[in-house]
Amino acid sequence: MRRHAISPALRGARTSLPVALVGALALTALPEAAHAAEDYTVQPGDTVSAIAARHGLRTVDILAGNALGWSSVIHPGQTIRLVGSAAAAPAPTPPPAAPAPPAAPTGYTVQAGDTISAIARAHGTTTDAVLAANGLDRSSIIYPGQTIALPAALAPAAAVTPVVAGLDAEQIANAQVIVRVGRELGVSSRGIQIALGTAMQESWLRNLDWGDRDSLGLFQQRPSSGWGTEAEVSDPVRATRAFFGGAGDPNGALTRGLLDIPGWEAMAYADAAQSVQISAYPERYAQWEAPAALWLAALG
Repeated sequence: MRRHAISPALRGARTSLPVALVGALALTALPEAAHAAEDYTVQPGDTVSAIAARHGLRTVDILAGNALGWSSVIHPGQTIRLVGSAAAAPAPTPPPAAPAPPAAPTGYTVQAGDTISAIARAHGTTTDAVLAANGLDRSSIIYPGQTIALPAALAPAAAVTPVVAGLDAEQIANAQVIVRVGRELGVSSRGIQIALGTAMQESWLRNLDWGDRDSLGLFQQRPSSGWGTEAEVSDPVRATRAFFGGAGDPNGALTRGLLDIPGWEAMAYADAAQSVQISAYPERYAQWEAPAALWLAALG
């Protein structure tokens, strides 16, 4: 969360790589097959990931074989050694198991400070399931001493990781957190897309334990700027709630989230993200508008 500037070198590393290169991280654990090494002369417009894909190789092997890093820049005329292993085809996704019949709901007595979403998380179920079990909607208010029905906890085995183009399992898990929190807070789909693209730009949708100065987490929020303690800004759920802000902002009035920006709905995608992040490179958020829409469509 950006009340600070990111160094050009670091920001360049995040934005010069296309989505396909970011997604190539997921290939590093795939089975390997031998491949004869040969030389390749870089052409205008080439990227390491594109060269790897064209020759059936893994990006990470070409980088390692040429002493390059993820932030390295290649130039037309440069010779690249095509070394490494062929990328194996992913294993077919097994069909999901048939859902078990729902168990009878149990009761819970509301405590001071409780919210439906917090109660749902604590009991291994979803906000929508608790609302449905009690005939409530997202605008309903609960009170201390009130008894609400709790549907059965979700079985862990029932969870199936969706396939999302350009994202690996870690990125998908973090994107799911952003989508879930946004839905719980009643944020529009466009607002959730802005959050997804912002997190991709700031952290590659990874819960980073490092960043510029004291920036941490999905949104690179800074403890020194009031976004919370190191542990708090490293909590994906809390960090997402702080990014959205509004009535559910865990920072209260100390920071300003997307829902606190007057007229954010009518802003350009990058301008809305920048209004929260205050980045030194505001134009770089725009590149994630179209991918974020696809991610949200896949994650629901």
